[in-house]
Amino acid sequence: MRYLLMIAGDETAEAHQDDGCGGWGEDLARRGKILDGGGLRPPSEATTIRVRDGEVLLTDGPFTEAKEQIGGYVVLDCDDLDEALEIAARHPAATYGSIEVRPLLVPGEPA
Repeated sequence: MRYLLMIAGDETAEAHQDDGCGGWGEDLARRGKILDGGGLRPPSEATTIRVRDGEVLLTDGPFTEAKEQIGGYVVLDCDDLDEALEIAARHPAATYGSIEVRPLLVPGEPA
């Protein structure tokens, strides 16, 4: 099953943006667990789009004002949720931010 890890942190997380993951990703890549992933540019560079009554509305910045913003993501291929949670708990960002783990809907796979 595929899982999305959304890696988030507050304004102090920016100090960790160049830390790397201490071998976390390399180990998982060798094991075939990582399908995709990467970091995101800062929320100040985001543009949010909404369409209401046929009108396109653009807003500079993230969708919501929040103390934590998503700074990166990883797509995992795991046997089950327990494995995905164990892997997420070992990510260095879990020590200074948060990681949301969410199952992906994959066409052709049962929901």
